[in-house]
Amino acid sequence: MPLPIEDYAIIGDCETAALVGRDGSVDWLCWPRFDSGACFAALLGTPEHGRWLIAPTTRARVSRHYRAGTLVLETRFESESGVATLLDFMPLRATGSRLIRIVNGELGRVSFNVELVIRLGYGEIVPWVTKAEHGLRAIGGPDKLFLRTPVALRGENFKTVGEFTVGAGETVSFDLAYAPSHLPDPPGIDPLQLLRETQRAWREWSAKCHVAGPWREVVERSLVVLKALTYAPTGGLVAAATTSLPEKVGGERNWDYRYCWLRDATWTLLAFMNTGYFDEARDWRDWLLRAVAGSPSQMQIMYGLSGERRLTEFEIPWLPGYENSAPVRIGNDAHRQIQIDVYGELLDALHQARQGALAPTESGWALQEAILHDLEQRWREPDHGIWEVRSDPQHFTHSKVMAWVAFNRAIKSATRFQLEGPLDHWRALQQQVQAEVCDRGFDADLGSFVRFYGAKEVDASLLLLPAVGFLPPHDPRIVGTVQAIERTLMRDGLVLRYDTARVDDGLPSGEGVFLACSFWLVDAYVMLGRYGEAKRLFERLLALRNDLGLLSEQYDPRSRRLVGNFPQAFSHLALVNSACNLSRFSRPADQRAGRDERSPTRVEAEPARP
Repeated sequence: MPLPIEDYAIIGDCETAALVGRDGSVDWLCWPRFDSGACFAALLGTPEHGRWLIAPTTRARVSRHYRAGTLVLETRFESESGVATLLDFMPLRATGSRLIRIVNGELGRVSFNVELVIRLGYGEIVPWVTKAEHGLRAIGGPDKLFLRTPVALRGENFKTVGEFTVGAGETVSFDLAYAPSHLPDPPGIDPLQLLRETQRAWREWSAKCHVAGPWREVVERSLVVLKALTYAPTGGLVAAATTSLPEKVGGERNWDYRYCWLRDATWTLLAFMNTGYFDEARDWRDWLLRAVAGSPSQMQIMYGLSGERRLTEFEIPWLPGYENSAPVRIGNDAHRQIQIDVYGELLDALHQARQGALAPTESGWALQEAILHDLEQRWREPDHGIWEVRSDPQHFTHSKVMAWVAFNRAIKSATRFQLEGPLDHWRALQQQVQAEVCDRGFDADLGSFVRFYGAKEVDASLLLLPAVGFLPPHDPRIVGTVQAIERTLMRDGLVLRYDTARVDDGLPSGEGVFLACSFWLVDAYVMLGRYGEAKRLFERLLALRNDLGLLSEQYDPRSRRLVGNFPQAFSHLALVNSACNLSRFSRPADQRAGRDERSPTRVEAEPARP
C-alpha cells in the first residue's frame, strides 16, 4: 500500500517530476514528460506496478528536508548501527533526463537494500533488462532506462535487487537516466558534479525572490514547487504532478491533473510578477496566447503541456488506484466542457501582463477582440462552471461574473494602452452582464449571491467577486455572501468548494475542503479589513502543509490528511497570493480588481533559470 499523500516529496527537472516517499521509495515517475506514461506507478497500486526503493535493512528513525532554496531532497536515516543520508534530485535537462540518488555515510555503518521495479506504461509493461558496461539497460518499446551504480545488482522475480553498506565518509551513488530506446545509451556523468550544479542553479533562482516579511521562506518554497511544475520548453504550468489521487479516499473523484488550466492564468502571472519572476510570467503569458490561438469558438478550458487539445480520458483497469480509489484515469474529459469563466481569466491575465510590461501592449490584441466577439454570443449560455461538474450545465454566477471581467479588462486595456476597439459596445455588454448577475445571481432572502441562477446554496468561487472587482468588498451583497459561505461551507474552520451532499454535480458526494478556497477566504478577510482573522486562517492553512512545505488539492478534516492530486499548483498559487495580500507590500487582490493600478516592481537583474 502506498504511503499517506503527505509522506511524499516532489523532485523534478522542470519537464517531469517524481514522488519520493519517506521510506526511500520512488513511487511515481512519468518519463520523459509530466504527462508521459509512468515507469514507477506504485503510488496508484502496489510495488509490483513499479518503484525504486533504497532503504536501510533495519529499523531507522527518518527525518527529511529540502536543502535550502533547492529541490534537492535529503532524507536522514538513524539506526542503531549508524547514520546515513539519502539525497534525491533530478538535474536539469542540459545533462539529459536522469534521476540521481546518493547515499552518504555519516556515523557508524548502515546497510541498505535496493529494489528497482521498472514497469513502463503505467505499471503494465515489464521491460527487457540486460547488463551493460557500467550498468543495466531496461527497454520496453519506445522507452529506455539506463542505471549506473557501483553496487552489485541481480535479477530476482522480474525485479533488480541488491545490498550495500556505507560507513562514515563513504558515498554510494545511483544514476538512472532516460532515453528513447532507438538512441544511444545516455552518457555517464559524475553524480557529485551534478549535485553541485543542480544546487547552484536552484539557489541562484531562489535568491531572486524579493518577498520580505515573516512568510518569505514559506513563499520561496511554494515558488520552487511552482517552478518545478512548469514545463520549461513551453512555459506551461501543470496543475499537479499526478493523476487520480482521490478527493475522497476510496471514492471515484479521481482526475488527471498533468495538464494546464486557463483558470490558473491570472493568479499565476501575479504570483510570479509580484515575487520578481518576470521570465516565468512572460513564458506563461506566451504559452497562453499560443494555446488559445485559432478559432475563438474552439477555445478550451485546459490544454496539454505544449498546447495540445485532445486530452482524451480513459481508465486503466490494471491499477487498483490509491488505497483502492478507482478508477485510475488518464486524460481529462473536462477539456471538452464549456466554461464561460475562462474568457475572463484569459482577458484578465493578458491585461495584467500589459500592466507588467511583459510584451508589447498590442501583442495578441486582435485575437482578444475575436475572443470577445465570440463571448458576446455565448455569455448567456449555461456552462459547467469553474468546478467542471459532470451534471447538466447551469447558469453559474461565477461564470457570468467572469464574462463581465472579460469585457471590463478589454475596456481597461484599450483605455490605458490606447488600443483600438468598440469601447461603447463593450461598456454596454459589461453593464448588461452586471445587471443580470445582480438580478438573477443574488438571492435577497439569503442576502447572498448564489451558486447559479435560482439556487439556494452558495459556492466558494463567489469569494472571488470582490477580488476581480465585480463589486467593492464592503458592498452589503459581498459581505452577505462571505457570511453565507462562513455559515454553510465551513468545515473545521476551512472552506468547501460547495456542499456535494446538497447539490448534484454528476458524482457521488464526498470530498475534502478545497485548500485554494480557504486561501480565497483569507483574501476576502483582508479586503474586508478583518486582518486578525485573515492571519489566523492563513497560519492554520500553513500548518496543513507536510513537513516539506507541500500542499495537495484538498484536506480531509475527519482523517486529518491531505487528499487530491499532489503537489497542487492551485493551492501553492493561492498561498503565494494570500501571503502577498497579507504582507501589504503588494496586493494581488487589489491589483486584479483595479483598486491598485501599480504594476509589480521589476527587479534589476533578470531572474536566473534553474
